[in-house]
Amino acid sequence: MGESKMADEKKYYVLRKGNKDTDHVYTGKGPHQAALKAATDGYTDIELRERGGKKKNGMVKVHVFKGKRVKVDSPADRPSWLPAKVWKPKVSKQGIKWAKG
Repeated sequence: MGESKMADEKKYYVLRKGNKDTDHVYTGKGPHQAALKAATDGYTDIELRERGGKKKNGMVKVHVFKGKRVKVDSPADRPSWLPAKVWKPKVSKQGIKWAKG
């Protein structure tokens, strides 16, 4: 049998602030990839809800991360338009919580 097409599909994660959804939506194969994108935008307390994941009891799974951006040296073989220092996102998963959707 062939590989599942679900493995290649991206998921959508909505950024939450104060138990409310925001207008920011990040994509990724998993929540960690989406959290890296949110950290790139400067968010430090990152809570991501996967779209379409509401349970029958009305609860949704929220992935909680701590994020930051650090300045790092660009690679030696960088193109001329790339600055000498670039931002690199770093996130660490704090856990999963359940919230009312």
